[in-house]
Amino acid sequence: MIVSELSIYPFKSCQGIKLKRAEVTPKGFVGDREFMLVTQKGKFLTQRQFPQLARVRVQISDERVSLSTVDSQIKPLTFQPTLTGTEIEVEIWGDRTLAIDQGDEVAEWFQAFLELDNQKKCRLVRQSPQYIRPINRKYTTLTQSSVSFADSYPYLLTATASLKELNHRIREMETQNSHPVSMDRFRPNIVVETQQSFVEGNWKSIQIGEVKFILVKPCSRCIITTTNQETGKTNQSREPLRTLGTFRQFGAQGVLFGEYMIPQNTGVIQVGDTVKVLAFRGATTK
Repeated sequence: MIVSELSIYPFKSCQGIKLKRAEVTPKGFVGDREFMLVTQKGKFLTQRQFPQLARVRVQISDERVSLSTVDSQIKPLTFQPTLTGTEIEVEIWGDRTLAIDQGDEVAEWFQAFLELDNQKKCRLVRQSPQYIRPINRKYTTLTQSSVSFADSYPYLLTATASLKELNHRIREMETQNSHPVSMDRFRPNIVVETQQSFVEGNWKSIQIGEVKFILVKPCSRCIITTTNQETGKTNQSREPLRTLGTFRQFGAQGVLFGEYMIPQNTGVIQVGDTVKVLAFRGATTK
């Protein structure tokens, strides 16, 4: 097995950036989920509320960020991110921390794109290196681990054979909107080329290059998977979530696709690196 894709998502819920190589840090790939939109009260905003965020393209060059949109009249914006701006309290999945406001210009750009009125203003914030956001400790004893503005854990892994199986089942549904979906619907950091579907659910720890990862828990999927990550349009038949629920629903765990991971060491991994399974879970989720 090898790594077939690596991705970061610098702005939570905006388009990702594919990489040939990525630097592994304890809280995620360098640059992953470093920025996040919040309400005036500091509560995080995602494609759950605004699926059109999937249309925002992000480019980073020489520490400057350029934002543009797909099929929009909003002009592109290039701005200089800051680590010295005003600190504001933000909330993401119940976690409260301080983040750095990125100023009026970029906030107004997103406000115009999302067509928000003055009563529902948004702000763009950047994670502060001064304030550590701890991981969800429910599924791991690694209490010192931290995470970016990702939902739960630093890394999300998916596998090619699992997507192939899902798309096979979607085609069998034969509904009007039953079209195959691409892997970007699941917004993974690491995609592994596999032959057996959902074999990743059996892994307890793996090694990619020189970096070892612990697989913490399966990822329960939400409505974001029904949004086309290029157009921002939502599938009216709720695919692929609908089909996924017919064979990947596991009680209180939810509808599962992909695995959350925590690194045991730092380093650099690359597309084409071999993936070694170091240990297996005692029981399978399949």
